[in-house]
Amino acid sequence: MSILLKWRVGLLAVAAVILTIGAPQAMLAQDVVHGVKGVVKSVDKASKTMVVKTADGAEHTIKWTDKTTVEGTKDTGKDIEEGTKVSVKYTEKAGDKTAVGVKNLGKATAKAVD
Repeated sequence: MSILLKWRVGLLAVAAVILTIGAPQAMLAQDVVHGVKGVVKSVDKASKTMVVKTADGAEHTIKWTDKTTVEGTKDTGKDIEEGTKVSVKYTEKAGDKTAVGVKNLGKATAKAVD
């Protein structure tokens, strides 16, 4: 076997190892989408965040972007207000929750917001 052929085989082996190690890391880097249902407790249009209170009392602070959809529209801050029952799909990075989509489920009772 010539030296040149040995180098080629070695480089191919190294490339295979790098691709094998890199593939799982690339899959982990993809965003996982979570979901939460509850009542909007507050909306801050300046910081583009809303607090959603779930039935078990947990409060989730979720921000939205220009890419966040609300039942097919793009204006989350206008369409969602306090007391609105919502279903939110979001991604989470470093503890920050960013809405991917928000579905308006209608007005909730005052008791659910307390």
